[in-house]
Amino acid sequence: MGGAAPGNRLKAYVTGYRVMAYLTGVLIIVICFAGLPLQFAAGNDWIDKWLGTVHGYLYIVYVVIAYLLGSKLRLRPMQMIPLLLAGIVPIMTFLVERWMVRTYIAPALAAAAAAPDQQPVGR
Repeated sequence: MGGAAPGNRLKAYVTGYRVMAYLTGVLIIVICFAGLPLQFAAGNDWIDKWLGTVHGYLYIVYVVIAYLLGSKLRLRPMQMIPLLLAGIVPIMTFLVERWMVRTYIAPALAAAAAAPDQQPVGR
């Protein structure tokens, strides 16, 4: 176990964050671009009602995982805000996820791989 545990924990946070970012991103797009038009045009609120509820619960999980990842990367509050709010704006989770990977996650994973005995730190 030794020094590899912090790097493994970071990888688990990154994987969880990316999965939840894509899930919440896809659901909010379906809700906004299929569910809402169906609700207003055809009176069918199934997608909006049910997927909206699922998205709400998954968004809570997304926020928790994103917060854990942001804390692990030692992000400042102004860096954390877009990360936490991305799941409520269509397409934003995909943009923020790419920004996070380029700016914070890739350097932290590289630092964890280079120095497995030290804690990875984001910018």
